[in-house]
Amino acid sequence: MNHFTPGMAFSEILRMDRPDAVAWISGNEENPKLSGKVSFYRTPYEGILVEAEIFGLPNINTPKGSQFYGMHIHEDGNCTRPFDRTGTHYTRSLNMGQQFVPATGEHPQHSGDLLPLMGNQGYAWGAFYDKRFNIPEIVGRSVVIHAMRDDFTTQPAGDSGEKIGCGVIR
Repeated sequence: MNHFTPGMAFSEILRMDRPDAVAWISGNEENPKLSGKVSFYRTPYEGILVEAEIFGLPNINTPKGSQFYGMHIHEDGNCTRPFDRTGTHYTRSLNMGQQFVPATGEHPQHSGDLLPLMGNQGYAWGAFYDKRFNIPEIVGRSVVIHAMRDDFTTQPAGDSGEKIGCGVIR
């Protein structure tokens, strides 16, 4: 039997399609070699495929070293160093007739709470599927890479530490 799965479609999207939005990541003063991109692709499943490829993470000089780093979409698209103008984690607004009202919810239920990166000797690559946001609502916001892993518990943002990388979604 030959079954076509969403994973097969996602592989084809990553291999053949151009992203619908991209955030080019640059590092902070302490991590000037940190760079990469986070790409966002529409899928036929009403969700978004997110692909991240990041170079120059802080554990680059640790042989065989791996470490997790928090990654989030933040409300504001201002990546001026030291990345203190990115706002809070993006939370989708709810359409209440003519008015958009910020959705409530604790971390990690924000629309911008993404899977962590696993950096192996300074390099991280990952892809995942998400239905909590769409392309038009994230364009102009920022993707932030944090120095530590997100604990998915601490309020309001997961205690993932310093913002070491940032890129505006375009």
